[in-house]
Amino acid sequence: MEPRISMITLGVSDLEESAKFYEIGLGLPKMDSPPGTAFFTLNGTWLGLYPRDLLAKDANVSPSGTGFSGVTLSHNVTSKDAVREIIGKAIAAGAAMVKQPQEASWGGFSGYFKDQDDHLWEVAYNPHFWVGPASKIT
Repeated sequence: MEPRISMITLGVSDLEESAKFYEIGLGLPKMDSPPGTAFFTLNGTWLGLYPRDLLAKDANVSPSGTGFSGVTLSHNVTSKDAVREIIGKAIAAGAAMVKQPQEASWGGFSGYFKDQDDHLWEVAYNPHFWVGPASKIT
């Protein structure tokens, strides 16, 4: 089987500001990236940032989508305090609070924010199982 890696690419309106938000605000490790894009490693997958209009053009769709797209991105951590810390850093870096960190209906603890391009992020602690790599829990 061919080796595979998943990558999530977000269309952004200001690549420089968005890259700064994810690198400095959220502390994601930025990779060397070609001009016009930004890549971050995420424990087995990558996060890519690309200008929204060019990403829409590549997919042959309109760049003017509005409302809930049916997608949320989740950042999973190992404690309730880590949920609060990550959301606090996101808000300090310019994100908008959507849902304060709180006990979740599924038995965990989570909150939501939107980045500068309205991408919806959940930060979650799941006490039932760890979703990340077995070798490292962060």
